[in-house]
Amino acid sequence: MITIKTNHGDISVELFEDKAPISCENFRQYASDGHYDGTVFHRVIPNFMIQGGGMDEDLSSKPTREPIKNEADNGVSNARGTLAMARTMVVDSATSQFFINLKDNDFLDHGTRDFGYAVFGQVADGMDVVDKIAAVQTGNRAGHQDVPVEAVTITEVTLDD
Repeated sequence: MITIKTNHGDISVELFEDKAPISCENFRQYASDGHYDGTVFHRVIPNFMIQGGGMDEDLSSKPTREPIKNEADNGVSNARGTLAMARTMVVDSATSQFFINLKDNDFLDHGTRDFGYAVFGQVADGMDVVDKIAAVQTGNRAGHQDVPVEAVTITEVTLDD
């Protein structure tokens, strides 16, 4: 189990090691390295998703490792409570950023509109925290939209298993 500790509460996550081994190892490595400590959920869109893992409170991007292979073709849907790798328009561009789906977003699945977004885990406990984060007030800042007015900080990501 993984615990994402935030200033809004803890989110326990179960990783889908068998379905997304590359994404899970990538996430574990960033967590082990302390990369997520002090990052923020910088994009919060109610009834869609919350995204974080790559920027600090000033919305400066943290350095990352090389992008990983997209595992969106693993058969796991972007359902409510699942975690998926964020990426650019380039299929294999995911690094440290991830998002938590707030509803069933099957249009993000493999082959629906493009290659899709790789689901690699699921919230096991703390969906109430995710929903609390989803309800924060947002605005535009530093060239980004849907940014929480008051920072939603990831204080630490721990590997409990």
